[in-house]
Formats: sequence, C-alpha cells, structure tokens
Amino acid sequence: MDSTYPYIASLTREPFLFFEMRTTARLMVEGLADNEIIDQICSENLFQYPTEKSIKKMAGACVKRLKNMGDDTLISAIASQPNDIAKQICLYALMKQSRLVWEFMLTVVGEKYRLRDTSFGKIDLNTFFMRLQEQDDAVATWSDTTITKLKQIIARILVETEYLDDIRSDHLNPVWLNPILENAIKSNNDDIILPAFNYFS
Repeated sequence: MDSTYPYIASLTREPFLFFEMRTTARLMVEGLADNEIIDQICSENLFQYPTEKSIKKMAGACVKRLKNMGDDTLISAIASQPNDIAKQICLYALMKQSRLVWEFMLTVVGEKYRLRDTSFGKIDLNTFFMRLQEQDDAVATWSDTTITKLKQIIARILVETEYLDDIRSDHLNPVWLNPILENAIKSNNDDIILPAFNYFS
C-alpha cells in the first residue's frame, strides 16, 4: 500500500459487504462485463436493498474492490470457497482498497500477533485513530461521529472475519491464513501484510 495514498472515510458508506462481494464475484466468474454485472444486480435486486440507486452504487463499489485485487483466482475463491475462506479474502480486498484498514490490520492486529499479545479492546482502536489524527491533516478534520462509526465498522469486520468472537471480546483469536490467499499475497508482493493474518515465515 502506497504511503502517499490518502486516508478516506469511505468505509462508512462501503463497509465489509461480504454478501454483496460474494454475489458480485459469482457474476464476475460467469464472465459478465462490469456493466452487465451491475445491471443484473439492479434488475434482480440481488442485494435486497430498498432503493435502486443504493444498489447501483454498491454494485459498482464491489466490482471496483474485486478488480482492485488484480487476481482472478481470488475472485473465484470469494465466489466458491466456504464462508470463512471467502471472508478472509474479502478482508484482503478491503485492505487493498482502504489504507485505513490496511494500516490498522498491519500496525495493530499484525503487531499484536507478532508480540503474541492477544489482548484487544476499545483502547486499541482509540489509540490507532488518535495517532492517525496527529499524523495526518485529512484525518484530523474528520468529525467525532465519523471516527466513532469507523471504529464500530472495524470492530464488526474483526468479528465477521473471526478475529474477535463478538464486539465485546477482549482478546484476538488465532487466525489461520488460507493457502489460496497466502499464495496471492506473495505473488502480489504484499508480504508486508502477512502478520495481519498471523503468518510469520
């Protein structure tokens, strides 16, 4: 992840989206073009959203996030692998798209695994965001509401990907990096991020 890449709060609008990502990946694997994928999601309301505008926006976001991985094997894995594996790959897709999630997973979660420190709590999220606000002018302008929402979303992502048992959990679970994702991370030269998946070689 390029350190010149800006921090953006788009996570508040486009969170983890596992169901949506899986649905989109399945259509991609069928070989449909991007606009055909978006049209089909909208016309059949595959995301089960109340308004067409929100479906179209989110379908576009999912296509972009999936393509951003630059790896067809990962897209087909999201489409076909069991939930836990697909979710782990969706987390990687989100990390590739969001510098915020990339750095949180690397500097907070990865660092804890490296130090074999499984404790986890609100303080970890608070410290991460306080540090970011001090270091980055853009983040410093984010409202308290935005920061609070981002913390909630990140915590929910950790629950959904089984790093935490629930949002009140006070410890990180040991996670196991699936070989499909491990190979992709290495071939994408993203080895720096392996500690976020509790992987040390």
